[in-house]
Amino acid sequence: MTSPDIPHQAKVAAGRSRQRLLIVRHGATAPNQAGLRCGGDLDPPLTEAGRRQVIEVARRLAAQPERIDLIVCSDLQRTRESAAIVRAALGMVELRLVPAFRERRLGGWNLRPLAETESMLAAGETPPGGESRDAFAQRVRAGLQQIAPALNRRVLLVASKGVGRVLRELAGEPAAAPMANAELLELSFELHCLTQTSVGAA
Repeated sequence: MTSPDIPHQAKVAAGRSRQRLLIVRHGATAPNQAGLRCGGDLDPPLTEAGRRQVIEVARRLAAQPERIDLIVCSDLQRTRESAAIVRAALGMVELRLVPAFRERRLGGWNLRPLAETESMLAAGETPPGGESRDAFAQRVRAGLQQIAPALNRRVLLVASKGVGRVLRELAGEPAAAPMANAELLELSFELHCLTQTSVGAA
């Protein structure tokens, strides 16, 4: 039976040449609830609704038979607060901050409605004053390589939707809808994704 916590289509059969990573998106912030862009160069806290979302997913994680023994998050307060909620539910497991997992810096696209910039984002354009798609992907891959030695453990990454998109690509997953707030998925990675040092030009 498929787990209700991890979508079936997000699972990849893990062999000896693959390493697994569980990912959850942070709870909702005010820009999320308003349908506005919110990059890693903005740092809003969770809303009360966002905290409730994370409490619910934390309860589901705590009920799973396979224990999480390491939580990783960026230094943004929305991921740190979400990680703290999950950690409290799981029994105060190890927590590690990895700034490389910050959301993409969106510069002039911040706080604009999602629909206004969707076509530019899909076309790979760089936001004014923001971060290029390639530079962001390279940074996220560096974060994955940083935690690679720990992936023999059960690791939960608390991240943003852009980070989730890049990690799906690195795992060889087909394109999918952006992660919703507090959405949970599991990916597995070929070992070469964890050892290469470049993802292309920045």
